[in-house]
Amino acid sequence: MDYEAVIGLEVHVQLKTESKIFCSCSTKFGASPNSHTCPICLGLPGVLPVLNKKVVEFAIKMALATNCEIANISQFARKHYFYPDLPKGYQISQYELPLAEHGWLIIEVNGEEKKIGITRIHIEEDAGKLIHHEHRPISYVDLNRAGVPLIEIVSEPDLRSPDEAVAYLKRLRQLVRYLEICDGNMEEGSLRCDANVSIRERGAKEFGVKTELKNMNSFKHVHKALEYEIRRQTALLMDGQKVIQETRLWNESKGITLPMRGKEEAHDYRYFPEPDLVPLKVSDDWIEDIKSGLPELPDAKKSRFIEQYKLPAYDAGVLTSSRELASYYERCVELFNKPKTVSNWIMVELLRELKHDERDITECPIPPENLAQLLKLIDDGTISGKIAKTVFEKSYKTGKAPKDIVEEEGLVQVNDEGELTKVVQEVISEHHKEVEKYKAGKTKILGFLVGQVMKKTKGKANPQKVNELLRKFLS
Repeated sequence: MDYEAVIGLEVHVQLKTESKIFCSCSTKFGASPNSHTCPICLGLPGVLPVLNKKVVEFAIKMALATNCEIANISQFARKHYFYPDLPKGYQISQYELPLAEHGWLIIEVNGEEKKIGITRIHIEEDAGKLIHHEHRPISYVDLNRAGVPLIEIVSEPDLRSPDEAVAYLKRLRQLVRYLEICDGNMEEGSLRCDANVSIRERGAKEFGVKTELKNMNSFKHVHKALEYEIRRQTALLMDGQKVIQETRLWNESKGITLPMRGKEEAHDYRYFPEPDLVPLKVSDDWIEDIKSGLPELPDAKKSRFIEQYKLPAYDAGVLTSSRELASYYERCVELFNKPKTVSNWIMVELLRELKHDERDITECPIPPENLAQLLKLIDDGTISGKIAKTVFEKSYKTGKAPKDIVEEEGLVQVNDEGELTKVVQEVISEHHKEVEKYKAGKTKILGFLVGQVMKKTKGKANPQKVNELLRKFLS
């Protein structure tokens, strides 16, 4: 029997505000345990939450970027469950009246576009964090994260493969980083993903029994966990067994998912309206004001790069993958107005080095001014393309300007015809067999002879002039 997967993702985005959602405690990551807390974070009796306006603004930005309908009135609710990292015994979230609903975004997998629906985006507070002792049956509670603002983005069950799920997750990460509302760091937990997975016979309309997957803190883990769970559920059905609705954890070391608990339903959380917070009212004027301040988003920027700089769609997609990379590219083009040449150097040379060093473009040791300077040196004939790669590597490692490296190491391209003629004649006299082959019609030998000239000049000879002189003396 042919089965297909049905996947929906619940993505928690930690908003990049300076203070928490209902108090003034810092949200800074990495502080000593329980140092960013107050009576509100600790859930002490008698305290009252006060909503952070910036949280709502950031949530509206994401709702606009994902084509959602934004509610003028939404409501906070108490979501009850008992766990050591939740001191109040409930989480303030939204349930029946979320901030935004009915959105969508486009993903691309294997060259094909697909529209993925977004059920809702709602605002909520984060819980604390349990830290388990490696050798003893003891857990510690750190409440620094309690009250950190989140938005939860719930997709429609429109995803059909791990590839699509990862593409969707990467698209969300790209958007939150463009909007500057979250750093998108999955390893630190500022972008977290739970997946609902079920299997059904291909072509069927009814959904199968779903499991929820947790504990996936990278794109690779999301992909592997989904692959495993799809295989597991398929094997159960093919063996005549049933899938149990439950929550499962991804075990990275074993490469499997393991049961955690039975899957809760909404009624298990005993939702009811939060009595300490009035309904959230969002005016159309406020929405329009936020909309007018949105940055140019990835799709619009990619289209503009194709139109304005005449770049292939692939180049434009890579260069607009992050807001910072797009800005780097545009600054280079501003200084050296040959868009495709700049694109080639960034995509081939620069991104290769950054990937090797596991660096982001924001950590690039070559500022756009220096890359533009290097390309000008090639363009005006000061250095050859081959020497340029050497200069690029030295500039990347040292941070020095390309012009200074060329001057310090005497790498200026040899253009003097008299000097080049002497070297060309030496090469011709030293390679009689190759010269005869060239004259016999094997013109590809010319490349070998050019290489010998470049070798003698340590790569400094102007390749174009070398080609001209060789042809002249071999004709």
